Amino acid sequence: MRHHKLLLALAATLITVVSAHKTNAADSDQAKLDGAFTALKTYDFGTDRKVLNPIDDAVVASYGKTEQRKALEARLVAVLADGVSRDAKDYCCRVLRVIGSADCVPALAALLNNKELSHSARYALQSIPAAEAGKALREAVSKTSGEQKIGVIGSIAARRDADAVAAMAECLNDTDKAIVAAAAHALGAIGTADASKALTGALNTASPEAKPAVADACLECAGRLSTSGDKATAMGVYKTLSAGDLPKHVKLAATRGLLSAAGKKGE
Repeated sequence: MRHHKLLLALAATLITVVSAHKTNAADSDQAKLDGAFTALKTYDFGTDRKVLNPIDDAVVASYGKTEQRKALEARLVAVLADGVSRDAKDYCCRVLRVIGSADCVPALAALLNNKELSHSARYALQSIPAAEAGKALREAVSKTSGEQKIGVIGSIAARRDADAVAAMAECLNDTDKAIVAAAAHALGAIGTADASKALTGALNTASPEAKPAVADACLECAGRLSTSGDKATAMGVYKTLSAGDLPKHVKLAATRGLLSAAGKKGE
């Protein structure tokens, strides 16, 4: 009996020691994380990148732990709202690209017109699966211009956002051929029947400089339609390209696509 009591006492002591060790380790990790967020507020080009390692470690450790990720996300959004450096905000965007949710979308969307940070912000929004992220990018199309607008359209293309067809179709009428080309590519990537209508319609209105990009996008869109099973619509696009006043290589690609969609030999 005495020996049994001794074992129980030793086990209790061991549990207490382990528990205390875990508590101390957790407190130490939290202190390091707090220190890293303090350092982030003054982080700039040339600063030792190691000062941010505790945040990186916390991101890895938060995998599958919703509450921890939410807490990290909230702290990063708070930093974005501060008057911190461009590099500090860029870092926040990069981390939010990994752990971001609908909660951080407003903070990221506010940067889409920023020449220095639009790239980082849109990449984060592009990667966040929440519907709010897609909506923010669509709304930014009419609020941006030049390189920022082209970048936003590129992110819409990467998301293959079918809800952006109307906005992309409107961009096909832009006077900037780079924007027209970006919008055409986005519609080709989206690859829906509505996207194909916008693209084939633009073949007759696009400027000579922008028309090749529209034709290429038509081919991409038709290919996606065919792959997804909508071969009838795909064949309609291919026929339009075959009959149009377009370069020989476009017509050849359209003929091959038409044969493939029809399931005929020679594809």
